[in-house]
Amino acid sequence: MKRFLATLLVVSASLGYSVNALATPVVIKGEVLEAKDVDSYTYLLLKTANGEVWTAVGKAPVKKGATVTVEDAEQMDNFESKALKKTFPKIFFGSLAKPKLSASEEAAQVASAHAAAPKTAVAADIKVAKATGASAQTVAELITKSASLKDKPVLVRAQVVKFTPAIMGKNWVHLRDGSGAAANNSNDVLATSQELFKVGDVVQLKGVLRTNVNLGSGYTYQVLIEEAKLQK
Repeated sequence: MKRFLATLLVVSASLGYSVNALATPVVIKGEVLEAKDVDSYTYLLLKTANGEVWTAVGKAPVKKGATVTVEDAEQMDNFESKALKKTFPKIFFGSLAKPKLSASEEAAQVASAHAAAPKTAVAADIKVAKATGASAQTVAELITKSASLKDKPVLVRAQVVKFTPAIMGKNWVHLRDGSGAAANNSNDVLATSQELFKVGDVVQLKGVLRTNVNLGSGYTYQVLIEEAKLQK
């Protein structure tokens, strides 16, 4: 965020609008009245105790009506968003605080993230060509060769059959490519990422393969791809 603000200072001066970079960072809590996504950020209009306030955070799946907290929020004056074609007289850029959950709520979210992908139409007849390259593996190979692939970078090309965002600070995605079998659980692999996906997307991801990962609440995974990032 500090690097982003420093860049804004330079750009803002050249474009003629001001950035109040000397203002003390604040915490803003309120109900989401509007949520607008752009390339890397989500703009949120919040209803707060002091009135309506525009904020911007790293891109996140925030819904209208949710109550959120924006931390380390720094005020910017007359900020122009070219993506939204809108100039904000005052807006606060910060980071979205993670909600504090009870033990039962956390367990429920973990269960939602790690439950097996549903047998939907999109997951029924999948045929995705294997990625190319030294670290490329099929979904089945990630499972069956996990002992030799442990803690190594892996590349997989597959279809998203389930996506659960923003749980435990990560997004969770189930992947299938048509290889493997449901009988021995070799047809589905779970990955964590900061990327956003849609069910049905065919994606190419690179991450680090972990084995026997204990996620708490009774969930242990034989194979998990961590820090997965989209590849072209």
